[in-house]
Amino acid sequence: MSQVGNAIDWLNDLDAWAQWIVGIVSTLIVLGIVRLFMKKVVLDFVRKTEASWDDKLYTPVSKRTYIFTFLLGIQFTMNWVLGSDDSFAKSMTPFFDATYIIISSSILSVSLMIMVPVIMDKFSDPSSVTVSGSNSLIIFIFRAAVWFGGLYLALSELGIELFGVLASLAVFSLIIGLAMQQTLGNIVNSFMLALDQPFEVGDRIEVEGKMGSVVSVGILSTKILTHEENLVVIPNNSLVNSTVINHARGGGDGVGRRISLVQDIGVSYDEDISHVKYTTLQLMRDCPYVIKKPEPRVLLIELGDFAKIFRMYGWVEDYSDEYVARDWLLKNIDERFKSEGIEIPFPTSVEISGKASAAFNKTRKNVSIRKARMQMVKEDKQLNKERAAAKEEIEIINEKLADPDLDKKTRNLLEEDLRELNSLLSMFEAGGDD
Repeated sequence: MSQVGNAIDWLNDLDAWAQWIVGIVSTLIVLGIVRLFMKKVVLDFVRKTEASWDDKLYTPVSKRTYIFTFLLGIQFTMNWVLGSDDSFAKSMTPFFDATYIIISSSILSVSLMIMVPVIMDKFSDPSSVTVSGSNSLIIFIFRAAVWFGGLYLALSELGIELFGVLASLAVFSLIIGLAMQQTLGNIVNSFMLALDQPFEVGDRIEVEGKMGSVVSVGILSTKILTHEENLVVIPNNSLVNSTVINHARGGGDGVGRRISLVQDIGVSYDEDISHVKYTTLQLMRDCPYVIKKPEPRVLLIELGDFAKIFRMYGWVEDYSDEYVARDWLLKNIDERFKSEGIEIPFPTSVEISGKASAAFNKTRKNVSIRKARMQMVKEDKQLNKERAAAKEEIEIINEKLADPDLDKKTRNLLEEDLRELNSLLSMFEAGGDD
């Protein structure tokens, strides 16, 4: 202990320039030790983890740590050489403290920038719809709050009252606020869109008669691309105050881009219902664009003035294929109805055939009708069976959801199943009972 005391006394007796050299060298040595610890211990640990967020966080945090360590060493050296009671040392202390606050705010800010997306992805429901770019807005708000608090504390150390500065700018801020009222409203409403999550980039939406795919969601506006390749820019103010139809989320199961394909077709009153339904259903099942689950359905929805109206229900996996699928179905319905002798009651040119040919066609059509009736009995039984099973499963899920002790993950999965079952049931019952 005496040797340590002698060494301290010897250092205190050195000239000021020598003490500065000792202090700076000591600071550099400590900085080297900190750097070695960060590279050999912290970095090795970061590389061993499977997460990617700590790799992104290492570089910005380590650089700021080195600056913090160097400034701290310089301050200790200055207080040692000049003395803590020295007027210059005292005058410099607030500047050092303000700098430490700014560096700490910077570390917290960059940590939020990297960690917020990770946390939101971890706790968000994977089946929910999110607005692309919403993370950036939330990060901006958190970082702005951190920097505002950091600047407030740093300026307080320097004897500057931040709120006093802001108050002196109140009139100017009021003028700017009035001039930017619409812009600020768009910014606020972009945050509301991020919270409400009505769509995401890539979804097909319809707003005030304009329909297209969302290509970007910005702070001020949302841009959609129509079928005619026109870019429509919708201010977020208008978007929030309008009814938005999201055609990509009609399934109710959170599956993006899947879209329901609904097409009505009318036939003559002379046509057999089972024959029409079976023929159309087979075409929908053969369509390469219509997915197998949920199964396509054909229901009689109306007895019109001049025709029996049937509605085809199906699902297309990607709504970019909607018009191609509709084209395929209409083309093949036209051809198949002709071969099956099913009449579409619209003005068409009619070729008058001989009686023998007409009798042959009628016989062949009767055979098709009998076959279709037998098949539709099976289809109707299967439809009723699936509908009853869906109703029973909905009741079971509702009973489970009534349990207050149900954990969040299980509840989200049950609610997702419930949405899909309700969607399926609504499709079964859309045309009523035939």
